[in-house]
Amino acid sequence: MKKIIIEGQKELSGTITISGAKNSAVALIPAAILCDEETTIYNVPEISDRDALIEIMELLNAKVSVNKDTLRIDTRDVKNCRIEEELSGRLRASYYFMGALLGRNKSVEIAFPGGCKIGARKINYHLKGFEALGATIEEKNDFYIIKAEKLKGSKIYLDFASVGATINIMYAAVKAEGTTIIHNAAKEPEIVNIATFLNNMGAKIKGAGTSKITIEGVKYLHKAMIEVIPDRIEAGTYIIIGSLLGKNLIIKNVIKEHLNALISKLQEIGVSIDLKTNELVINKANNLKSFNVTTLIYPGFPTDIAQPTSVLMTQCKGTSILEETIYSNRMGQVPYLNKMGANISVKDQTATILGPTKLHGEEVESTDLRAGASLVIAGLIAEGKTTISNVEYILRGYENIIEKLSGVGANIKMIED
Repeated sequence: MKKIIIEGQKELSGTITISGAKNSAVALIPAAILCDEETTIYNVPEISDRDALIEIMELLNAKVSVNKDTLRIDTRDVKNCRIEEELSGRLRASYYFMGALLGRNKSVEIAFPGGCKIGARKINYHLKGFEALGATIEEKNDFYIIKAEKLKGSKIYLDFASVGATINIMYAAVKAEGTTIIHNAAKEPEIVNIATFLNNMGAKIKGAGTSKITIEGVKYLHKAMIEVIPDRIEAGTYIIIGSLLGKNLIIKNVIKEHLNALISKLQEIGVSIDLKTNELVINKANNLKSFNVTTLIYPGFPTDIAQPTSVLMTQCKGTSILEETIYSNRMGQVPYLNKMGANISVKDQTATILGPTKLHGEEVESTDLRAGASLVIAGLIAEGKTTISNVEYILRGYENIIEKLSGVGANIKMIED
């Protein structure tokens, strides 16, 4: 079992380069299934979720070549195979094979998807979309069996602007007969990245990044390439770290527009951020003011950055409120932060955080990806040694986190216990 050990309170200076977006890469890899030739994906982060998806691709007879951050994928001989829980249960994004295989082969059989246990994340919106396109769905022995004689375009209204459902419906619709319109579609930047990839193959998708996406079905998708956009959640995590420990800390390879909700909030409470074209410079802020955050769908404050934000709030003067509205179990970090000296109370999915409080090193455990990132931040600002166990969650979403932080002055290492 891997553990991360941190000796805290080290000033951080230098440059951190942001990797490709996890939330985009884990959807782009299954999207390659829809191509009738070969695809190339650049700037893919070297994370464990990538490796799990490659295993599923190879099960389906795709040929995947990996060269650092570049994947070359030959899907000409893809075939349907039952995707067992051993593979699908390793990550939530395995559900993208539902839409991709349905779109290509009109059939898929896959065990329930896995991933972080951050509350109910039903896929009923995905299934509703598949049914609207003409698919039948059977749930049997923890498997989804989804089939269609043919897929036909339809108007689909999502009751909630789900990122996963929007992407999966796009996959199922891209080769369907006729036109599909997704109303109340999610607008995240990752969806634009994915639609661009499909359009590069010859798909006809309009409106990605807005609440209305129109997909005109095509019969064939040709060779294409795409570059994964920078990871706005990874960037946000390091920006928060910089606001607590930075000395002219440079965060490179960012798209500032994707970070507006976080950056504007940090500037409000007294953090100095020097914004440049594709990078920013951040310094430790003193006398941080308390603030309130409510997580919302994009372009609102992202749920994936809420848990790291809770650590920042422990260092702010006064009472801060963090309200989580997307998932029902996103407070896994709180007991461990309190163990380290924080003063946080939780009712339902709202945390009340009193600060500033001094944090001290403890033995803590990551309960999910973003909770794990929160504990890394806490360990970096705490006095003494922090030991984080169950770090496999963290490695699912943060490429080379040890190297990136140690490279700017953090005393952090990973050990095998």
